Amino acid sequence: MLAGIGAWLPPGLVTNADLANRLDTSDDWIRRRTGIRQRHVAPVGVAASDLAVKAGSRALRSAEVSKVDAVVLTTSTPDRPLPATAPVVAARLGLGTVPAFDVSAVCSGFLYGLFVASGLVAAGNVDQVLLVATEVYSSIVDPLDRSTAVIFGDGAAAVVLRAGVAGEYGALGPVVLGSDGESESLIQIPAGGSRQRTPKVPGDGYFQMAGHEVFRQAVRRMSEVSRQALGAAGWQPADVDRLVAHQANARIIGVLGDELGLPPDRVLSNIETVGNTGSASIPLLLAQAAADGLLTLGQRVLLTAFGGGLAWGATTLTWPGVPAVRPSEHHE
Repeated sequence: MLAGIGAWLPPGLVTNADLANRLDTSDDWIRRRTGIRQRHVAPVGVAASDLAVKAGSRALRSAEVSKVDAVVLTTSTPDRPLPATAPVVAARLGLGTVPAFDVSAVCSGFLYGLFVASGLVAAGNVDQVLLVATEVYSSIVDPLDRSTAVIFGDGAAAVVLRAGVAGEYGALGPVVLGSDGESESLIQIPAGGSRQRTPKVPGDGYFQMAGHEVFRQAVRRMSEVSRQALGAAGWQPADVDRLVAHQANARIIGVLGDELGLPPDRVLSNIETVGNTGSASIPLLLAQAAADGLLTLGQRVLLTAFGGGLAWGATTLTWPGVPAVRPSEHHE
């Protein structure tokens, strides 16, 4: 069950007007195509682990614990290719020598992380897990590519999971996942791995996405897996009080809500002010919604995501009413 939540957004802001000054775009074009007005960006030298430590510390305080038995971290922008970022975060949080490892599933990373972390708890291997999603997409997006530079932002969020019982506030339903490696090229960074070690053409070292096909796949896959997760939990779409989908694009989120038959007031979104923050988007939205009073005790929440791999997932959650601080609030 979810026992605590925390999130962090770097204070630096890039507005649509800022992007329009250096790209062939405008505030109106960006808003119409993505729904985004601004995004938070970490300064050069601030890494994924730095954001993760901020978010993780808040999640531990929310759960009123100082120790956990394992740390699972999901990111597409690790501090370095190796070692994993999770052990660094565990050490900086004062968690000692607990098991700590990274999960890579691009924008579906938080759902994949929930699958792994909740499985560790359910198997009896650990009592409490800190799951952190942290992204510095500004480090992998081509600043001169308007198709991606306008979309992504930086941020981190974390949750503490512990053992619980079915029906308890904070209880997670079954996590349903899927993937399609035959479509790997739709969302990728071609160079930098063992397949292609260095860029062959300009742009190969940056994030690339086939926007139109990704839109179609995202709606299809999230709709399907959401219905599967609802069925596994014994819920109907009408039982859902809040939809918390990966904040990929405002139009995707709107179409997904329509596909599931959910009225707009049940579909939460913060993409206007934070952009697409990859695997961090779902827990960031949960933390912000909780702090703003849009998530209340006992509400039934559907979580779903889609991203590179291709990979997708969904699960259900009964909101526990844990304390949360707005991700953009930086006073401690």
